[in-house]
Formats: sequence, C-alpha cells, structure tokens
Amino acid sequence: MKKFIAVAGNMGVGKSSMVEFLCHQYGFEPIYEPFMDNPFLDDFYRDMKTWGFHSQLYFLTHKFRLHMEMNRHAGTVVQDRTIYEDAEIFATNLFRSRLIGKREFQTYKELYTTMRQALQPPDLMIYLRCSVRAIRKRIKGRGRPSEQEIPARYLRKLNTRYEEWIEGYDLSPVLIWDSERMDYLTDLVDRIEFKRNIEKFL
Repeated sequence: MKKFIAVAGNMGVGKSSMVEFLCHQYGFEPIYEPFMDNPFLDDFYRDMKTWGFHSQLYFLTHKFRLHMEMNRHAGTVVQDRTIYEDAEIFATNLFRSRLIGKREFQTYKELYTTMRQALQPPDLMIYLRCSVRAIRKRIKGRGRPSEQEIPARYLRKLNTRYEEWIEGYDLSPVLIWDSERMDYLTDLVDRIEFKRNIEKFL
C-alpha cells in the first residue's frame, strides 16, 4: 500500500541519511528539501532580520509544490522535512525572535493555513532527536559554507521549538528516534531496533 513517510528534525540531525536508508532498504522514493536551491539562504544566514521573510516564503511555496507532486508518485515516498516544520518551527521561531515582522508573519500564516487545507498529512512522522552540541559538530563536518556561522543560540531555539511541536503533533503516528545515541547505519543492534520499530507502521 502506498504511504507518505515524513522525516522531521533540526538541521544536522541526519534527515537525509534517514531518507537514503529507508529508500535503500524498502525501495521507497525520496523527496528532498530544496535546500541548496533557495536563492535567499546565504543572505539569510548573514542577516536573518532582512532576509528571514523572503527565505521562509521561498521554502513554503516550494515545499507546498513538493507535497502536491507526491500525489502523482505510484509508490511510498519519504520526505526530508515537511511544510509543517517550515511554518510551525522555522518561521514561528523567527517571528518570536523578532526577525520577522508581525504583518509579514500574519501574511505568511494565512498562506500556510490555506495551503495546509489542501495537503494530505503523512502516514508516519519520524522525528530525529539530537543535542545542539552534536548538531554543531555535524554541521561543521558536512561543510556547507552558508551554515558554518549559524549561532548556537539559533540552533537551541530551534531544538526547543521542535520539542514543543512534536509534543503537540497529532496528524499521524510518530516514531521518535535518538539520532545522537542510536546509530542504525553502523550498529547492527541499533539497526535491528530501528527496523523493528518502523515496520510496525509499514
């Protein structure tokens, strides 16, 4: 049966690796976040207040397109980060941090609310949990230039917002995985545990 699996979590927690693993193990189709295509991203990390709204609006519109395109896939798809996270974590965090103005955020939320009504929710949400210390180490290791100067304070706020969000998320079943302490890629015991958990939903 065709399913929609979403992989959620802060930057650097291992979402792309999870998507690749699931697609390799089960023959699913990957849907990746349009991260490198965002023309505002470098400007955003240099000046979040000036470019926050532009960057988030880009992610919102392109993520909505990806969500709608998934309906045309014949098999099960796995998505790297959802539109829910863009709106309810990243954009909300920027608004709370006064990096997006009230008028801009209200416009954004109205657009998101309209889009959300047209979306099919996931059949399973996989949430990857990881500490800020480990996230920073991974960001440094993967070497994306635009990410290297991201403040630790920004990552901590995102982590806090993610925990609040997943606690109240009720659109689908949730599988929470500690991607810092449980290594399904190299540890056989952890891999067996992960597969045992996810196959309950498959």
